[in-house]
Amino acid sequence: MLRSLCRAGGILLQSQRSTPRLWVTPAQQRWASSLPMNTVVLFVPQQEAWVVERMGRFHRILEPGLNFLIPVLDRIRYVQSLKEIVIDVPEQSAVSLDNVTLQIDGVLYLRILDPFKASYGVEDPEYAVTQLAQTTMRSELGKLTLDKVFRERESLNSNIVHSINQASDEWGIRCLRYEIKDIHVPPRVKESMQMQVEAERKKRATVLESEGTREAAINVAEGCKQAQILASEGEKAEQINRATGEAQAILAKAEAKSQAIHVLSKALSQQNGDAAASLSVAEQYVSAFSKLAKESNTVLLPTSTGDVSGMVTQAMTIYSTLAKPRPGAAVELEEERKSEELEKQQQQQQQQ
Repeated sequence: MLRSLCRAGGILLQSQRSTPRLWVTPAQQRWASSLPMNTVVLFVPQQEAWVVERMGRFHRILEPGLNFLIPVLDRIRYVQSLKEIVIDVPEQSAVSLDNVTLQIDGVLYLRILDPFKASYGVEDPEYAVTQLAQTTMRSELGKLTLDKVFRERESLNSNIVHSINQASDEWGIRCLRYEIKDIHVPPRVKESMQMQVEAERKKRATVLESEGTREAAINVAEGCKQAQILASEGEKAEQINRATGEAQAILAKAEAKSQAIHVLSKALSQQNGDAAASLSVAEQYVSAFSKLAKESNTVLLPTSTGDVSGMVTQAMTIYSTLAKPRPGAAVELEEERKSEELEKQQQQQQQQ
């Protein structure tokens, strides 16, 4: 009896061809032209789930590897792929928040998590997911302006994935990600966007140019300020050096004059010092007389211009009067000499 049933079942299975019930498209070759036949011993490929019905009712899901079925009673009803599946979402029109009509399409990546729900939860999973992605995309685009559509593309994709997953949980399908491929705007809107971009670039160029001019003016002013400060400091240092040099020159002249007077006084105190002084006065008188009327046209002359001996005698009389010894003059000279020697010794010590 069992043998006859098996033979009859085999004949029926060989003659029976089931129409495909997979939700994948033939163009993408995600399913074969017919469902696997019940040959009692079946080998299920990896990453596939075969849904088995027994007498028209769900029985179990065959796991990858070796499986056994009862002929006639068991039938493979659906074959679901557990791999990640890619679906092209057709191009559609959507209106943004600022009433701009956009043509947008995308790509949907999903995976079957529960083969039972994917087989019995919805009649055509591909059509259902595609329609859900399109409606969700239109809904999300209606919340954004045109500028934000381009800027917030990533957040738009994540919002669409979240909305799809909320509805597809009952179908045993998990949406992994959604990517917007192309966004087409009307030609007039594209021209206005291009003009806006050009205006923005011109604005940035003008702002950058003004900032550059401002920085250049600031740098020039700062440079002039530093130059004036340095020039004033240089002039100050020059004046200090000039004053120091003049002071040192005056001191050197005074020192030389003091030494000259000291040497002259010693010379006059020697023998024939008066005669030498008379000769020096006569020479100076003649030299001064020879320079008369060279620097100015107005000349004041004494009444006895040619009396050289008288002038010399007068000069010597004045010198004799000044050269008379005063009380305590020798003591003062001695103290002066000692103080000069003490100063010289101190200077030598400082130099050492």
